[in-house]
Amino acid sequence: MKINNLFTVGMIALAGLTFACGGGEKAAESTSVASAPAKEMSLEEKYQNDPIYIKGLEKVKASDCTSCHMVERKIVGPSYAEVAAKYENTEANVTLLATKVIQGGVGVWGEVPMPAHPGLSEDDAKDMVRYVLLLKK
Repeated sequence: MKINNLFTVGMIALAGLTFACGGGEKAAESTSVASAPAKEMSLEEKYQNDPIYIKGLEKVKASDCTSCHMVERKIVGPSYAEVAAKYENTEANVTLLATKVIQGGVGVWGEVPMPAHPGLSEDDAKDMVRYVLLLKK
């Protein structure tokens, strides 16, 4: 009788241990699938077919903007992401910001002035601003 009770207690302990450790392979598989990190989509992937993104990026790369601005990091002026976070993507703001790009300015982002870009057409400046405003997180 003692051996029978000992065997029963051992089986219960083994079952409890198995349950506590996840219950077998199937549980382990579902856990590893659920905990796999999701890949974040890059801006290039997200907007690769968006004509506003393509046209604006092309004009920004051809300009001197990248000497003072980066997409997600402040250099001299604010990052494009900071600008996009501050301004709603409306046509009124596109016009306002395009005018600031052409005329330059100081005071909105600190004391470092943004130089004027009088050689830039209003349409090109608007294309660039539309690109920047797409970068809102």
